[in-house]
Amino acid sequence: ESLDTIWMLLASMLVFFMHSGFSLLESGTVRFKNTQNILAKNLIVVTVGFLCWYVIGYPLAFGATEKTLNKFAGGTGFFMQGLWENKDALRFWFFQGAFCATGATIVSGAMAERTQLKGFATFTVLMTSVIYPIVVYWGWS
Repeated sequence: ESLDTIWMLLASMLVFFMHSGFSLLESGTVRFKNTQNILAKNLIVVTVGFLCWYVIGYPLAFGATEKTLNKFAGGTGFFMQGLWENKDALRFWFFQGAFCATGATIVSGAMAERTQLKGFATFTVLMTSVIYPIVVYWGWS
């Protein structure tokens, strides 16, 4: 189990560090005056994205219930309820959260120099708390 945890954390960190690569790539493709905006967008994705994944994203993606026949989204484990007792679930939460935030970061490159910061922050909240988790539930839960 220790080796599984090490491998999952290593893979998670590799995906997580893709944010810095996207930041460098996007900073190099925009005009100098927009560099700070791009870096702020990528920082917002990491912070707000993981917070939304913590509150509502993970339960919608992997909070499947056997009592109901809900085929649209999960519905248990909000605010990581019951997740602290199971270390396997914690590493799985971080691994999937890294992918969730990376999905929003990829889109930030397409929105570079086209949207304001508050519009992108709204998109990030929707992407990491509703869109990505529901698609994950349909595919993997």
